[in-house]
Amino acid sequence: MIYAIADLHFDYSKKKPMDIFGKNWIGHEEKIINNWIDMVKDDDLVILPGDISWALKLNEAKADLERIDFLPGKKVILKGNHDYWWSSLSKLNSLGCNSIFFLQNNSYNFNDFAIAGTRGWIARDSEDFEDEDEKIFNRELSRLKLSLESVEKNKRIIAVVHYPPFNIDFSPNEFVDLMKEYNVETCLYGHLHSEGHKFVVEGEIKGINFHCVSSDYIDFIPKTIYRE
Repeated sequence: MIYAIADLHFDYSKKKPMDIFGKNWIGHEEKIINNWIDMVKDDDLVILPGDISWALKLNEAKADLERIDFLPGKKVILKGNHDYWWSSLSKLNSLGCNSIFFLQNNSYNFNDFAIAGTRGWIARDSEDFEDEDEKIFNRELSRLKLSLESVEKNKRIIAVVHYPPFNIDFSPNEFVDLMKEYNVETCLYGHLHSEGHKFVVEGEIKGINFHCVSSDYIDFIPKTIYRE
């Protein structure tokens, strides 16, 4: 089985309550953990498209990452916009999280599938999109291409981004064009909370199946992406 859930927003320090986004966030960590344990088996895969921990430094995020590491299943983790603790791959891998694969300019094989991705960025038609955002947007496109190019032949590709790969007008953006070029089968994204759910786009577009897996959007229950 392949599951996905984004935006865990774990906070070992308990200094960042998420209920500012709604009462459904009260006790959200316990909801996620309990649902995860009920559903996921050790030989399953769980994909986490960013915003994993509120920690600012890697040593502070370690406790949250260890909690995830101890949960059932293999995990692929992507950087989100709030994952300030994210460091170099060598430092991330040195944490010794045995069941976690950090996705950064690389890809992960799971049976017939390959998981590739990057954080992504805000849409070009956002009213606050500026010149500096253009640089970041293009850099993230390059990182997605690097990740997709690392995929072995004949793998079914799941692309993972944190930001929705759509414009404010709901049209697919350049990230989707790149996914199409590399024959991506499924795309997972998160980032959208509360009122932001009105910007969710799902279903088949350009031959790619899109899923929003923000934790509050899927009621803090890991979403089944593929049954094997």
